[in-house]
Amino acid sequence: MRSKFLALAVFALVAAHSVPVAGAEAVQPSRQKWSFYGPFGLYDRAQLQRGFKVYREVCSSCHGLSLLSFRNLAEAGGPGFTSEQATAVAAEYKIKDGPNDQGEMFERPGRVADRFPPPFANDQAARVVNGGAVPPDFSVIAKARTYERGFPWFILDAVIQYQEHGVDYIMALLQGYEDPPADLKIQSGLSYNKYFPGQAIAMPKPLTDGQVTYTDGGPETVDQYAKDVAAFLAWAAEPHMEARKRIGLQVMIFLIVFAGLLYFTKKRVWSRVEGHA
Repeated sequence: MRSKFLALAVFALVAAHSVPVAGAEAVQPSRQKWSFYGPFGLYDRAQLQRGFKVYREVCSSCHGLSLLSFRNLAEAGGPGFTSEQATAVAAEYKIKDGPNDQGEMFERPGRVADRFPPPFANDQAARVVNGGAVPPDFSVIAKARTYERGFPWFILDAVIQYQEHGVDYIMALLQGYEDPPADLKIQSGLSYNKYFPGQAIAMPKPLTDGQVTYTDGGPETVDQYAKDVAAFLAWAAEPHMEARKRIGLQVMIFLIVFAGLLYFTKKRVWSRVEGHA
């Protein structure tokens, strides 16, 4: 399911949101430092909660999280919300359900078992509101989006296990809105973004300083908003990352111990044979 949705997300992002501009080349995002980088990296709970707040107040009006359930907010390895907080968040959404006894569909408050509802009833409704473009779902966008590093850097990335290209791109994209160069013509209704392929994007600049109020005293700047929401989307794309890393480490330890036991067993069993020969 996720692999199919990943392909759809890539297609939607490229087909619906990019308008190629002749001679325009996107700037490569700079590499960022993330708490969840590497085999021992973990999500920053405070950052995930701030990122969720930015998503709800800024992004959720256009972009859904259709593969994420409200209960994920309170699961281990997530933003660290309590079950009560996750239940309260779910109740703020209206979920279409039914049919009832009269055979009609109806709306009810969300439950923790529900998934985040889409912001639009269908793609056509999304196109009407967004000038013909369908905003991509954000469930796996941090995995679906990346950029080419070229040789030999992609080999280095494989060696050091750097997988955060998509998160780097999201953070850069949210800060990449500028006035276009004088020699570059941007189609009406589009915005110039130096990090976007083609540099003409259908999404207008979403973030401004002071737009979202943080209750933990975090900086209320575009840079901080972009980093926090990018980290949240990284978690949304892989909510069980910490469990995966923990199990992987346990497996590696087991294999090392097992290999050692096999070696010493072999030495003990075959020592007599070797001595006899």
